[in-house]
Amino acid sequence: MNTLVYIDNFKGEALPASWEAVGVGKTLGEVTGLIFGSGLEALAKTAFEYGVDEILLADDVSLADYRAEVYATTLKQVCADQGCDVLLFPSTSRGRELAAMAAIDLNTGVLVDAVALEANGDKLTVTRPIYSGKVLEKVTCSLKPQIITLRGRAFPKPAPQPGKTGPVKKVAAGSGALTTVDGYTTSEGGVSLTDANIIVSGGRGMAENPTLQPPADLDAKQAEIWRAQQGFAMLKEMADVLGGAVGASRAAVDAGYVPYAMQVGQTGKLVSPNVYIACGISGAIQHLAGMRSSKMIVAINKDAEAPIFKLARYGVVGDLHQIIPALTVAFKKGLGK
Repeated sequence: MNTLVYIDNFKGEALPASWEAVGVGKTLGEVTGLIFGSGLEALAKTAFEYGVDEILLADDVSLADYRAEVYATTLKQVCADQGCDVLLFPSTSRGRELAAMAAIDLNTGVLVDAVALEANGDKLTVTRPIYSGKVLEKVTCSLKPQIITLRGRAFPKPAPQPGKTGPVKKVAAGSGALTTVDGYTTSEGGVSLTDANIIVSGGRGMAENPTLQPPADLDAKQAEIWRAQQGFAMLKEMADVLGGAVGASRAAVDAGYVPYAMQVGQTGKLVSPNVYIACGISGAIQHLAGMRSSKMIVAINKDAEAPIFKLARYGVVGDLHQIIPALTVAFKKGLGK
């Protein structure tokens, strides 16, 4: 089975979900990695160490900044020249966009958010969650190439093999750019939400701390946001101790407590950490859809009837503004910090 895997990268740094996609590809046979960008020699070397057997490299200054139309035309040309049975993408924002555009350009379908794959001859059966993760369905694509996006952290990342190498074939960059990149900003460093092993998330309950007295010149809404920001700072302290990341529910984002980049849920980021600690989050379906596949869920909420407790392995009923600081102290002591 001729399998191509798109290795998503930012400025030559691969997203970890790309290596998970390589691992899935290896279960089907040999893997050809697709790498687009500029100045990617080091990334190509790393890709071989993670199991790629061959690399198709489009290394051009026109690809230095991601622009969907140029990347899509490059991908279309590569697939037309090389041919492929299966095209795998990590479920990153760029991966999902390119997969959709490739399906149109190549006149085929795309199976999204796969959590398991099963090969039946030259056909792949994909298992994917539907109805906000409450049901799993199995689907196939009747056309080729079979394009599949893989849910992050649903598959293991292969162990690197230092020193492994292979052939690199240069391919031409596409054309047809409709946009230019004038500039961009990047978020502060830290653990990526989608890659984190531990996530501490907050909801509307982060603002419910009457013991905090906001500055007198704030109106009611500003005071609410101020309280919530103090609460999220408390979560960040815990996450830092645990080496994790901080997330949020849609309600917290809509209320203006934290930026959208922190949102976990059906319309935010889909995460699958080893431990997910939900603080002051009631457990709306939209939020559960984004974190349901977490290995262990811990819920802290003052409402004993909150839906989140039905999904949690461990639950604590009480005031999170008292519980979180106590847990942070205990974690520091236990971890020697």
